[in-house]
Amino acid sequence: MNSTEYRPTITPKKDGFSGGSALIGLICGLLVAGSFWAGHEFWPGQPQGGGAPGLGSHNAVPGGIPTTPVISPGTNVVADIAAAAMPSVVNIDTRTSVTVPEVMTPFHFFDMFGSPDSGPRQRRYESHGAGSGFIIRPDGYILTNNHVVQKAEEIKVTLADKREFTGKVVGKDKYSDLALVKIEATGLKPAKLGESKSIRPGDWAIAIGSPLGLSQTVTLGIVSAIGRSIDNLNAVELIQTDAAINPGNSGGPLLNIKGEVIGVNNAVRRDGQNIGFAIPIDIAKTASEQLIKTGKIPHPYVGIAMKDMDEKLAKALGVPPDTKGVIVAQTTRNSPAADSGLRAGDVIQKIDGKTVATSREVQNVVRAHKPGDSLVLLVLRQDQLLPITLKIGNYEDVQSDRESEPQERQLIPIEP
Repeated sequence: MNSTEYRPTITPKKDGFSGGSALIGLICGLLVAGSFWAGHEFWPGQPQGGGAPGLGSHNAVPGGIPTTPVISPGTNVVADIAAAAMPSVVNIDTRTSVTVPEVMTPFHFFDMFGSPDSGPRQRRYESHGAGSGFIIRPDGYILTNNHVVQKAEEIKVTLADKREFTGKVVGKDKYSDLALVKIEATGLKPAKLGESKSIRPGDWAIAIGSPLGLSQTVTLGIVSAIGRSIDNLNAVELIQTDAAINPGNSGGPLLNIKGEVIGVNNAVRRDGQNIGFAIPIDIAKTASEQLIKTGKIPHPYVGIAMKDMDEKLAKALGVPPDTKGVIVAQTTRNSPAADSGLRAGDVIQKIDGKTVATSREVQNVVRAHKPGDSLVLLVLRQDQLLPITLKIGNYEDVQSDRESEPQERQLIPIEP
């Protein structure tokens, strides 16, 4: 019997991996990971580094609906807008002297009898204020609020590059709260002026100015409302915004997301948070042109107090409850309204053939004209319709001081 060496046969397990198989699996895994990374970094149809569709892109996902544009990471639109606008924004410092009687004390008794000209002593104080403004022409014209400079004896204008100039008021208007300041400089960068007629609540709003003396401050918010009327502060309809504005922001620009000026900041609500107001730039542009030409702005004036018609008032006047129009509550003595024959209790129903139903509509019609123009009013007096021709006057000719009128203290100009 031949001796034969016996070697058992070892069969590998089916669920195991050989060294070669492990290497192949590792290579496949690397290829899959590389494909995923490449697809993530270079998404089909996207710019290199643009990320997935919808992130900083206006492209649509293949086979899907268009994605909403989102600002790409790393960009800062507001900062870019502010940087472009800041060279046009200025800081305005003012100095005003105030003289007040000195408080008498027992030690003044001997002084009063020791000099033949003795009398109540006067003490002179200096008041300093700060506001903002923005350049509207390269030759040194700056638009700001009237309440910033109206009583100033000295005006110092500081540009964004820290250069300082002495400013001079060349025109102002307390009714629109706008003023124009001139400095002796050339080659300045004017602000980019937009339009306010097309703005809507919810639009972005950016305010730049010097709140509390902190120059070149930027705040962001939205347009909260339009057409706000604050009669004790301003004769125009204002823009309401929640962009933070504070004392010192007066006269500074309110910008839209395009970097265009849409308003001139001028008032805040003291008992609220982030409730500010700005003069629409469409009004400011017209006003600045008039201030450059004549130094003042004519204001059409009629001289009536009005009340909107309602069922209760209609019943009191003895007219049908569905009567439309605006009731004349009072006429000012020697005013255009009184001179035309308009009376308290008259109901204005049409002006120049156009139906009016609210006092605001009457105001808008009057403001669309200039002093000296004539209006034809159709009024209801008792049970008769009467045409009345009224010649518009100029409010500057009225002997009244608006500043002496009582103010609603909750609404204040943005002043120091």
